Amino acid sequence: MNKFLESHKEDFAKAIEHLKGELSSLRTGRANASLVENITVEAYGVKTPIRGLANITVPDPRTLVIEPWDKSVIKDMEKAIQMANTGINPVNEGTKIRLSMPQMTEENRREMIKILGQKLELARISLRNVREAAKEEINKAEKDKEIGEDEKFRFQAELEEFVKEKNEEVKVIGEKKEKELMTI
Repeated sequence: MNKFLESHKEDFAKAIEHLKGELSSLRTGRANASLVENITVEAYGVKTPIRGLANITVPDPRTLVIEPWDKSVIKDMEKAIQMANTGINPVNEGTKIRLSMPQMTEENRREMIKILGQKLELARISLRNVREAAKEEINKAEKDKEIGEDEKFRFQAELEEFVKEKNEEVKVIGEKKEKELMTI
């Protein structure tokens, strides 16, 4: 039982989940609530994500509609969406905000692929950092005579194999998102 790997599995899972969250906010030309749901709005003196202030619906593949429960925050929402640099201009219709997804150009797609690459690299760095922390624990345990040298090498090999699987998962997630970005 590799307790060093077990104690860090949650950290590896968090790195992957963070990546998935980051990628869900990349615009693909299709309307998706995750594009705006985490944008924070200054409402009632507190910063709150849009999903906590409104219903977000997708009436068609190119449109998002945000209906705030309290109509007094609609101007703040509109401003927050503009400030978030999503590349989508909000249209305030009085009781709701309509967002029409612009057609993705080849240039937009290339730029999104570049951003995707950066986010994937950050995920790999996170995984590496968790791996290094676990490796340090293994080396310290061997140094403190808690485990033997054979166990150290076995634990490190298990750790490397696990990290390899996680890197493969990051690669698959990235390929799927790239395919989504390039689909017209």
